[in-house]
Amino acid sequence: MEKYLESYKDKKILVTGGAGAVGSFLVKKLLELGSFVIVLDNLSSGYVWNLPNDGNLLFIEGDVTNDIDLKRVFSEEPEIIFHLAAFFANQNSVDYPETDLNTNGFGTLKLLEYSKIYNKLKRFVYASSGCSIYPSDAEMPYKEELTNMYMTTPYQITKMLGELYCNYYWKIQKVPVVKARFFNSFGPGEVPGQYRNVIPNFIFWAKLGLSLPITGTGEETRDFTYVGDIVDGLLRMGYFEEAIGEEINLAAGREVKILHLAELVNKLVGNEAGIEFKPRRKWDTKLRMLASNEKAKKILGFNPNPDFDGCLKKTIKWFEENWEDIKKSADFPPGMSSAVRNRSGKSS
Repeated sequence: MEKYLESYKDKKILVTGGAGAVGSFLVKKLLELGSFVIVLDNLSSGYVWNLPNDGNLLFIEGDVTNDIDLKRVFSEEPEIIFHLAAFFANQNSVDYPETDLNTNGFGTLKLLEYSKIYNKLKRFVYASSGCSIYPSDAEMPYKEELTNMYMTTPYQITKMLGELYCNYYWKIQKVPVVKARFFNSFGPGEVPGQYRNVIPNFIFWAKLGLSLPITGTGEETRDFTYVGDIVDGLLRMGYFEEAIGEEINLAAGREVKILHLAELVNKLVGNEAGIEFKPRRKWDTKLRMLASNEKAKKILGFNPNPDFDGCLKKTIKWFEENWEDIKKSADFPPGMSSAVRNRSGKSS
């Protein structure tokens, strides 16, 4: 086992948003490594059934904006914090901008303030969003240097706000922060819904035998990054001293067309309903997305899985193994509830 993984044995780790997609995957990995894990999650987009039953896991249903909850988790004296809790994501923030600001802005500020007071903390890893904070006109592949901060959704604004707070608490208050910029994370653990990412929604609809909606032409690209790679990057950020104070892309470093993704999901699931094209959302101004992961490779030794198809198959397998829980938990967009009731879903 590599040294950065060995370093987590017997450590107390706080994971906010630990019942979510990336969070639950991270929690399971930390438990495998011998950590004692404290999860703080309000279950607004996370699910307890997504977490293992383990004696080294302390689950606290609470909120990053609540002082009582924060005092409770900090009383456990965590050595490393992975701050993944967020009001996710773009369309949700457009619909509920005040809630977005409260969770992503105020919640991050409060967590950093507690981290400043609790001076034994060895690392604060903040989950930012590379998909969001890079402007539409930025040169690709996206590198960590930003030329402007033109944002088109409240979620994008508050994710950058979190980074700015991290900068302050590192430079002035000496909280050892690292800013992780996620790119199009996907994989086991992400429940579909109207505010979720395209891959779990495509798999969900395909298993129901429904056509897959593409908002645009299908030529749009995204830098889909497997959740296992995201988690490995986070673990490296919690270990390597060179990462402190830095913003680092966690990305596969490849473009996948949305049309190719839809066709591949339909093929793997065995869905014959095809594809349906819909108008592009007005805030969705990024026709392509490709990130540079050179900084992550240089500082962290980051080495993402190049097999996109294989990672997609793992995600579909997770859907098959957890189908009943997923159907019960999915936040269906309008018109989907009746489809779920009337369709059992494909078994393979």
